[in-house]
Amino acid sequence: MATASLIQAGCGFSPRFSGNSNNCSFRTVSFGPFGFSSSSSSSSSHNLNFSTETSSDWKHQGLRAQAMSTTTQGNFGSSNSIANGKNEPDHLLVLVHGILASPSDWTYVEAELKMRLGRNFLIYASSCNTFTKTFSGVDGAGKRLADEVLQVVKKTESLKRISFLAHSLGGLFARYATAVLYSQNDSSGTESNNVTDSSDGNLQTSFPSRRGMIAGLEPVSFITLATPHLGVRGRKQFPVLLGIPILEKLAPPIAPFLVGRTGKQLFLTDGKPSRPPLLLRMASDCEDGKFLSALGAFRCRIAYANVSYDHMVGWRTSSIRREKELVKPPVQSLDGYKHVVDVDYCPPVSSDGPNFPPEAVKAKEAAQNAPNVQNTVEYHELMEEEMIQGLQKLGWKKVDVSFHSAVWPFFAHNNIHVKDEWLHNAGAGVVAHVADSLKQQESSSSYISASL
Repeated sequence: MATASLIQAGCGFSPRFSGNSNNCSFRTVSFGPFGFSSSSSSSSSHNLNFSTETSSDWKHQGLRAQAMSTTTQGNFGSSNSIANGKNEPDHLLVLVHGILASPSDWTYVEAELKMRLGRNFLIYASSCNTFTKTFSGVDGAGKRLADEVLQVVKKTESLKRISFLAHSLGGLFARYATAVLYSQNDSSGTESNNVTDSSDGNLQTSFPSRRGMIAGLEPVSFITLATPHLGVRGRKQFPVLLGIPILEKLAPPIAPFLVGRTGKQLFLTDGKPSRPPLLLRMASDCEDGKFLSALGAFRCRIAYANVSYDHMVGWRTSSIRREKELVKPPVQSLDGYKHVVDVDYCPPVSSDGPNFPPEAVKAKEAAQNAPNVQNTVEYHELMEEEMIQGLQKLGWKKVDVSFHSAVWPFFAHNNIHVKDEWLHNAGAGVVAHVADSLKQQESSSSYISASL
């Protein structure tokens, strides 16, 4: 198996609370000296448990040398030695990079999290899907990631909990992998990984009433950074096409020649016309896996999204929102987190989706065989709404990021996870926010619930 970057978090961190205010379309959140309190602005009867959020001062530091000196490249023997040490980590944090990338993309993040999270965390940067391996499809990459995680868990006996932090396409890989690794707790308290069968056109939308396990561990946080949860089909979902209709029409048939099966899946043209595209199936529990149940097992799900200047992933798809739900974000950053401009706490919403109705079959066939602006838009609008209906059954915390005031705002896609410490350091405040979110969930027993 490919080598990987392995690093154990090594020191504690005490957060400082900030004063700020944010509004969500579902709940009003007030920040005070001791976190936030939320009051319902809806008549919904969903039973929700929202976790408190903290903030801290952030400071950019030159940590590349430190990270490289503490990162182990090689087999998993090193993780075994860590686990047998005096301070054994019990929380596995898996870092998953995006397309055409490698574990080195996480050098700054590894070092920063090591400084902030403490010895309870074993931080592991996945290496099984480097560079062109990301072209083999979300399903193929997701299965490789699941195998890699199982190997780490097997070699580190002290682990009890697991979290994921993924960038861009890596977020889809992580979502698929969690379904592979998911096991449902049955009524007797034991684990079961049975998969519910469904026909091609009918997606299972049932949801377990008990949280399950991921790789035999308790799932805690699932965090994505600029991930195309709804694919990249549609106006400005793939911003590099500039929203020009002719370019967005030509992109889907060309994408498979450039990025293989992954391209078809991102543009929702994979498989036969009668079969739902993979990303739609991943918004449900179906014969391919319990995707929604696996995501719902985590205490919290957080989607960070660039509101502008991201040339790879649009704001709508990375924040799992409809076009009408996009509102002009605040200009100022949250206290202590530069370029993090807004946080929405969105409760689960009941729906009968996702579905793949007959009109979607016809629209997909037209989009595959005779693409034009009209049928392309029609198909995407159908699929986007169905995917949102599936994913909104889970509660999400949605964090908006804006690099409009950064020196290099057009690097937003790489800034958000500080791919290069010197070129993309505008994202240091985002990384600090991620670290504090992880730290807070480490000591919290509440989680953002799901609508069954």
